[in-house]
Amino acid sequence: MKDGELEIVLDKVASSFLEEIKGKSLQIISHFDTDGITSAAILAQSLKRFDQKFSLKIIKSLNKEIINSLPKEKIIIFLDLASGSLKDIKEADLKKVFIIDHHEINQKDIPENTQIINPELNQKQKISSSGLTYLFCKKIDEKNREFAKLAVLGMIGDMFEKEIDETFNQIMGDGEIQKKRGLLIYPSTRPINKVLEYSSNPLIPGVTGNPRGVIDLLREADLNPENGKYKNLIDLTNEEMERLVTSIVLRNPKKKHKDLIGNLFLIKIFGNLEDAREISAKVNACSREGKPEIALGFCLENSSCKKKAESIHTKYRQQLLLGIKYAEIEKINGKGYILLNARDKIKDTMIGTISSIIANSPDYEDGTIVIGMSYEGKRKIKVSGRNVGRAGRNLRELLSNVMESFNGEVGGHHSAAGCVIDLEDEEEFIKKIKRELELEVIRVGEKA
Repeated sequence: MKDGELEIVLDKVASSFLEEIKGKSLQIISHFDTDGITSAAILAQSLKRFDQKFSLKIIKSLNKEIINSLPKEKIIIFLDLASGSLKDIKEADLKKVFIIDHHEINQKDIPENTQIINPELNQKQKISSSGLTYLFCKKIDEKNREFAKLAVLGMIGDMFEKEIDETFNQIMGDGEIQKKRGLLIYPSTRPINKVLEYSSNPLIPGVTGNPRGVIDLLREADLNPENGKYKNLIDLTNEEMERLVTSIVLRNPKKKHKDLIGNLFLIKIFGNLEDAREISAKVNACSREGKPEIALGFCLENSSCKKKAESIHTKYRQQLLLGIKYAEIEKINGKGYILLNARDKIKDTMIGTISSIIANSPDYEDGTIVIGMSYEGKRKIKVSGRNVGRAGRNLRELLSNVMESFNGEVGGHHSAAGCVIDLEDEEEFIKKIKRELELEVIRVGEKA
């Protein structure tokens, strides 16, 4: 979707939306990650501006049961999901549906009652749902520019800062976001020893989760505490930064110098200038710990939610380090793939993050496929797939092929996709996914 095409779609859908909602109640359904939460925060505040009645629900995933339970008389708005559920939406006989999403669409047959903003329908412009929601709300009322920083948070949560284009720059300008060059480990606004200890992207062998290893690395880089305290990462001089990067690369040779230096985004929130990646991580942690209402309140700058979010984030980071250590021991290394069946040892809300961390490890070649599995309640299993180096086979297609034998839907992208299966299918799913992954290795070998 080129910028011009996106403008046309936004104009058309915004105009229709304003006409449709007159005198009616709305039901907003949004995804529970940072992109979905910030999308919900942007739309909710925009609707409040003109006293529009609405209710809001944050969910982990969308399925047929949820769609069928939605009120037929209300206008339904899906944020950061539903592109893969068009068939179920059509069969649910909902009155009117709007979808703002950026995920892959598994069919082009859009129901007559549905209007959708999704770059996948056109030329696949790189923009998150929060970015789309912000541009949509700005069409409704130019005053909604004040929510641009939330759009940037969502885009960073989905790692769109790596592909900055004209639209991203425009949104950053609206939000008065400060951009600086620096080491891509967050939070840049905190002491370097704590930042390194909790670093999961990149994962630094012998340092991540190891305070003693952190001190050794900093001594090697000739970075010492002053008055008992280390400098904040963002305050390092260029020379100090160079020494630190060199020490990190020696421990993680897969990460090159150029991969570790990039753009840092500073956002003003609660009156302070903060690293957008840390704020995004706090929002994400709240939702994944089952507290999406805290995540939403944090985005709305509620001081009570701020304290709770910080406490949740601290606990989440500790659980993440334990999950990383468990994965190192329990994962199965196949030829061209990694399989981690964590069962109930890693939360289902954390398995995607752990899979991403494994995919960012220096131990595996680009194109290696990581499949993580974790129990979701007592009857389901969450499956998360990731590509090392964001290269290789289309994971959404791979999981779709396997899921033909099971109940459940697949969502996601080329390099990050997932699904949910029934617990009773655990062994059979593992057999089929391993067979599919091993067949892929054979196909690649035949081509070579």
